[in-house]
Amino acid sequence: MTKKLLITEKPSVAREFAKVLKINGENRNGYLESEDWIITWCVGHLVTMSYPEKYDENLKFWRLDTLPFLPKEYKYETIPNTERQFNIVKDLLLREDVDTIYVSTDSGREGEYIYRLVEQETGVTGKLRKRVWIDSQTEEEIKRGIDEAKDLAEYDSLADSAYLRAKEDYLIGINFSRLLSIIYGRRVAKQINEEKITVSVGRVMTCVLGMVVSREREIRNFVKIPYYKVIR
Repeated sequence: MTKKLLITEKPSVAREFAKVLKINGENRNGYLESEDWIITWCVGHLVTMSYPEKYDENLKFWRLDTLPFLPKEYKYETIPNTERQFNIVKDLLLREDVDTIYVSTDSGREGEYIYRLVEQETGVTGKLRKRVWIDSQTEEEIKRGIDEAKDLAEYDSLADSAYLRAKEDYLIGINFSRLLSIIYGRRVAKQINEEKITVSVGRVMTCVLGMVVSREREIRNFVKIPYYKVIR
C-alpha cells in the first residue's frame, strides 16, 4: 500500500496539518505516520552552502590574492545542528512505499528554497511531487491547499529566484567580509582595544546597520531650537 508524504517547514505547522488530516497514527521520532499519510518537517534550513575551505583547504586563510572567490559550481552540506532531522526526512523521501510528496513548507521563496535544497541533497526521483500553497493555517485553508496542490514544477521559477538570491548573498558576504576584514580589521580592532575583529558584510545586514548608524548620528547631532505655540 502506497503512502503520501507531506513535508512542512516547522513541527508546529506539521501538527496543524495532522489535525486537519485526522492523523491519529503513531507519533514517531521526527515524523507522524498513519495508514495513508506520513507527515514530517524541517526545522528551518537543513542544508546550507559550503564555506570556501570546502572547495580548497587553502581558502581557509583570508588573503587578498584569493579574492574574489567565485565558484563555478556551488557546494552544499547538511547543517550539523539539524543533521539528524535531515536524515529522517531523507529516509522518508526515499521510502519505497511513498509515491507522492506534498511540499508544504512556507508559501514563499524561502520556504521553496528550504525544500528544494533537501530534495537536491537527497537525490529523490520517480515520485509525484505537489506543492501546497496556503495563506493561513485554518482548517479550511489547509484542506483547500491539499486539494488544489499543483505540480511542483510549476514553482521552478520561484526556486530559481531563491537559488539566485542565496548565491548573491553568499558571494557578497564571503568576498566583502574577507576584503574589508583584511584591509580594515587591524585598524578597527586597535581603536576598540581588541586583538582582532571580523568586518561582517551582508546584503541585508549591512544596509540595516547603515540605517541604524545614520539614525544614531541624527540623534547625537540633534540641536535644540525654540518653538512657539499659540495660546488662546
